[in-house]
Amino acid sequence: MRARQQILDNLDSVYREAYERAKATNDERRMVDLDAAYQREQLLLEVLLDIRDGLRAPPPPAPPASPKPEPANPIAALDTLRRITKLR
Repeated sequence: MRARQQILDNLDSVYREAYERAKATNDERRMVDLDAAYQREQLLLEVLLDIRDGLRAPPPPAPPASPKPEPANPIAALDTLRRITKLR
Protein backbone atom coordinates (compact mmCIF):
# COMPACT_ATOMS: atom_id res chain seq x y z
CA MET A 1 0.00 0.00 0.00
CA ARG A 2 1.38 3.40 -0.95
CA ALA A 3 2.01 6.02 1.70
CA ARG A 4 -0.41 8.92 2.00
CA GLN A 5 2.23 11.51 1.13
CA GLN A 6 3.35 9.57 -1.94
CA ILE A 7 -0.21 9.52 -3.27
CA LEU A 8 -0.67 13.25 -2.66
CA ASP A 9 2.71 13.96 -4.29
CA ASN A 10 1.66 11.96 -7.37
CA LEU A 11 -1.53 14.00 -7.64
CA ASP A 12 0.45 17.20 -7.33
CA SER A 13 2.89 16.05 -10.01
CA VAL A 14 0.13 15.21 -12.51
CA TYR A 15 -1.61 18.55 -12.08
CA ARG A 16 1.64 20.54 -12.02
CA GLU A 17 2.67 19.06 -15.39
CA ALA A 18 -0.71 19.87 -16.94
CA TYR A 19 -0.61 23.37 -15.44
CA GLU A 20 2.86 24.02 -16.85
CA ARG A 21 1.71 22.92 -20.32
CA ALA A 22 -1.26 25.29 -20.12
CA LYS A 23 1.00 28.06 -18.87
CA ALA A 24 3.43 27.51 -21.77
CA THR A 25 0.60 28.04 -24.25
CA ASN A 26 -0.81 31.01 -22.29
CA ASP A 27 -4.12 29.17 -21.83
CA GLU A 28 -5.50 31.13 -18.86
CA ARG A 29 -8.85 29.37 -18.91
CA ARG A 30 -7.19 25.93 -18.75
CA MET A 31 -4.98 27.10 -15.87
CA VAL A 32 -8.03 28.23 -13.88
CA ASP A 33 -9.84 24.97 -14.63
CA LEU A 34 -6.80 22.96 -13.53
CA ASP A 35 -6.56 24.92 -10.27
CA ALA A 36 -10.19 24.17 -9.45
CA ALA A 37 -9.89 20.53 -10.50
CA TYR A 38 -6.74 20.07 -8.42
CA GLN A 39 -8.39 21.41 -5.28
CA ARG A 40 -11.46 19.23 -5.82
CA GLU A 41 -9.40 16.10 -6.52
CA GLN A 42 -7.13 16.73 -3.56
CA LEU A 43 -10.10 17.04 -1.21
CA LEU A 44 -11.72 13.87 -2.55
CA LEU A 45 -8.45 11.98 -2.36
CA GLU A 46 -7.85 13.07 1.23
CA VAL A 47 -11.32 11.86 2.20
CA LEU A 48 -10.66 8.49 0.57
CA LEU A 49 -7.30 8.23 2.32
CA ASP A 50 -8.97 9.04 5.65
CA ILE A 51 -11.46 6.25 5.03
CA ARG A 52 -8.64 3.87 4.11
CA ASP A 53 -6.74 4.81 7.27
CA GLY A 54 -9.87 4.37 9.36
CA LEU A 55 -10.43 0.89 8.02
CA ARG A 56 -6.82 -0.05 8.71
CA ALA A 57 -6.89 1.13 12.33
CA PRO A 58 -6.59 -1.64 14.89
CA PRO A 59 -9.76 -2.42 16.80
CA PRO A 60 -10.08 -0.72 20.17
CA PRO A 61 -8.74 -2.71 23.08
CA ALA A 62 -11.19 -5.06 24.71
CA PRO A 63 -12.61 -3.90 28.03
CA PRO A 64 -10.94 -5.48 31.03
CA ALA A 65 -12.35 -8.87 31.79
CA SER A 66 -14.51 -9.11 34.87
CA PRO A 67 -13.12 -11.41 37.53
CA LYS A 68 -14.14 -14.99 37.05
CA PRO A 69 -16.59 -16.26 39.63
CA GLU A 70 -15.07 -18.75 41.99
CA PRO A 71 -16.01 -22.32 41.17
CA ALA A 72 -18.76 -23.77 43.31
CA ASN A 73 -17.59 -25.71 46.32
CA PRO A 74 -19.27 -29.14 46.10
CA ILE A 75 -18.84 -29.81 49.84
CA ALA A 76 -20.56 -26.54 50.72
CA ALA A 77 -23.37 -27.34 48.28
CA LEU A 78 -23.91 -30.76 49.88
CA ASP A 79 -23.87 -29.20 53.35
CA THR A 80 -26.52 -26.67 52.25
CA LEU A 81 -28.72 -29.44 50.81
CA ARG A 82 -28.40 -31.44 54.02
CA ARG A 83 -29.44 -28.46 56.16
CA ILE A 84 -32.42 -27.77 53.91
CA THR A 85 -33.64 -31.34 54.08
CA LYS A 86 -33.33 -31.36 57.90
CA LEU A 87 -35.61 -28.34 58.16
CA ARG A 88 -38.52 -30.26 56.66
